[in-house]
Amino acid sequence: MCDLVARTGRLQQRYEDGRRLVAGCIPFRYRDNNDETSGGEQKRLVEVLMINSQSGPGLLFPKGGWENDETVEEAAAREAIEEAGVRGDLVQFLGFYNFKSKSHQDEFCPEGMCRAAIFALHVKEELASWPEQSIRQRSWLTVPEAAERSRYPWVQEALVTGFSAWHDKWSEAGSAPDPSSR
Repeated sequence: MCDLVARTGRLQQRYEDGRRLVAGCIPFRYRDNNDETSGGEQKRLVEVLMINSQSGPGLLFPKGGWENDETVEEAAAREAIEEAGVRGDLVQFLGFYNFKSKSHQDEFCPEGMCRAAIFALHVKEELASWPEQSIRQRSWLTVPEAAERSRYPWVQEALVTGFSAWHDKWSEAGSAPDPSSR
């Protein structure tokens, strides 16, 4: 049983210029790559965490409404806990991504347009139980696997042009977190 409870409703939902404001993250971790072709050198493989969509095939990253009583960072971290059952450090803002939601049209956003602020979240803890556990499955995937299984083009864009581009630069600069510090 989970002691955490997911927020519901739209009473505190933020809107801007007719768009619903959303916050989310791309949770990631490192694992050792024991590939024989690495010449004996131990390499780290980055994996991202995706969750199933409630409305059809394909996978998503945790995201949801950014509410009036929280910062965008707090909203992104909350969604990671509620939808994917993970906690960690938000290490980078990756960008804004616009999309149209078929299921979230309302009086403030009649066309269902959304603007998502997406962050990279270095996962430190996977919870054994979480608020949406009964309706969500978690999948750790390599970046190419995740890109292939993304439900929507904007999710794939956030992964490839946001997360991967940032992570490649971050890793080259030697700023990537030490996986043994988990």
